[in-house]
Amino acid sequence: MKHFLLILTFLILCFPVFSQSARERTRIAEEIRSVLLKQVSAWNRGDIQGFMRGYYNSEKLVFISGDNITRGWSPTLKRYKRNYDSREKMGVLSFSDLEFTFLSRKAAVVIGSWSLERANDRPHGKFSLVFRRFKKGWRIILDHTS
Repeated sequence: MKHFLLILTFLILCFPVFSQSARERTRIAEEIRSVLLKQVSAWNRGDIQGFMRGYYNSEKLVFISGDNITRGWSPTLKRYKRNYDSREKMGVLSFSDLEFTFLSRKAAVVIGSWSLERANDRPHGKFSLVFRRFKKGWRIILDHTS
């Protein structure tokens, strides 16, 4: 009986994912990819405010990098502006190796690689992003970047 309940719970929790068609998963991935492309485009124009449009504008946003956890959209914006206060520091951003995991019709996880091309260095790393679909579209609610 315990095993049956465990399996039933698993199936109920996973049902939204299993019920998504390949076409729907492709559509969701393209919508999220569009958000990421807009972020890259804004970053590469030097527009941090535009880059931040990909994030959920809420105090519930969580950004984790290194040994720091930043909570909220405004503190995350301030952190970006402090760390990238010139075009030279911003460099040219690119994302690659994107992998999508669909949690439901309204939630997905994206993992991938980021890199900056700058005059004197090429910092790079990995990220995991939790996206949630809102009325205004897909937004990042949690960003863990290393």
